[in-house]
Amino acid sequence: MRLVVLDMAGTTVADGGLVELAFETAARRLGVEPGSADHAEKLAHVRATMGESKISVFRHLFGDEETAHRANAAFEEAYGELVDAGRIAPVPGAREAIEALQASGRTVVLTTGFARVTQDAILDALGWRDLVTLTLCPADAGGRGRPYPDMVLAALLRTGAADDVRQIAVAGDTSYDMLTGRRAGAGIVAGVLTGAHDAEQLAAAGATHVLASVAELPALVGVI
Repeated sequence: MRLVVLDMAGTTVADGGLVELAFETAARRLGVEPGSADHAEKLAHVRATMGESKISVFRHLFGDEETAHRANAAFEEAYGELVDAGRIAPVPGAREAIEALQASGRTVVLTTGFARVTQDAILDALGWRDLVTLTLCPADAGGRGRPYPDMVLAALLRTGAADDVRQIAVAGDTSYDMLTGRRAGAGIVAGVLTGAHDAEQLAAAGATHVLASVAELPALVGVI
């Protein structure tokens, strides 16, 4: 494995359910009443699609493009405010795992389904701006986020770190991360149990390995 592509929220970053909290704020702004059947249905979809590009989720929930963008903007603003309030932290051992992978000569790329402004807010809050050489959001890969393979393939093209997609390891906490890795042809598609989906869901979506956390990834790829 020469290139390691890691998800952020739920995989390397513990956000304590901030996606749902930010969704609540966005939904209220668009007139979706908490406690209503409509709210419950939309929240269930948000939970089921953890890891997917957020604008894609809102397109599904609200139908038209203008409303989807309003909802996404409200979501990103609310999530950013929660981040600024100190509501996130690294997953234990995540930074050490990233540093060990890089010290061994692997290239590590961090990816997210959030917009760039939110991704940068997370990186700043954790002091991770200079932790890796490349971070990607859906807009950086042409606009399509997970479960499309675009961000993984963009990581390969931009870094030139691997000669073959089978030299890529992908790790994430959701079914969409697993689908992304499989569609990109990655040699390792590792699910981690620190986020949204359980071992059964990760395996069903194509995980080649299921780990307790990203801290176990260096050993999996041969870094002792």
